[in-house]
Amino acid sequence: MNARKFYDIPIVGLKPGVHNYEFEITDEFFKEYGTQEFDNCKALVKLELEKNASVYTLKFDIGGTVDVICDRCGNTVVTNLWDEFNVMVKVDDNADELNENEEDPDIYYITRIESSINIATWIYEFIVLSIPNIRECAPKSDGSSGCNPDVLNMLENMKKNSDPKKDIWKGLDNLKGLN
Repeated sequence: MNARKFYDIPIVGLKPGVHNYEFEITDEFFKEYGTQEFDNCKALVKLELEKNASVYTLKFDIGGTVDVICDRCGNTVVTNLWDEFNVMVKVDDNADELNENEEDPDIYYITRIESSINIATWIYEFIVLSIPNIRECAPKSDGSSGCNPDVLNMLENMKKNSDPKKDIWKGLDNLKGLN
């Protein structure tokens, strides 16, 4: 069975109203998406799907943890995931054309003959979006940096030993006429 089929939400015969689903996401889920900037994913995705006549409102609640690398010292940092995302799925006979022209990424169109909605790509995107852009070790309880002290010392020594008067871009202007 195709792993993506597990993330198909059947909509044929689904009664109007609110329906709840839960998905446990681990590193296995991300294999088809290639190498990631995180590992050891332990996420829980809760989906609340509300069905109306020709509109499905999907509310994704992302929670859990992933391991990322600290931008400053390279230590592994356990990062909490928490975010909510909403997607509106509308039914229309011109779904492909409408999806191409839709500027709002939170609106998606399907045709009347669709039997399910695959949410795997949304889960992937929403977990990735839940990870902070700046990844640093949490400060210690005394307020000092939680980063690896050896790496911080090396960075400080490099900063002290650098010559601010040395212009590393000095010869770049000479390359302008080479193209």
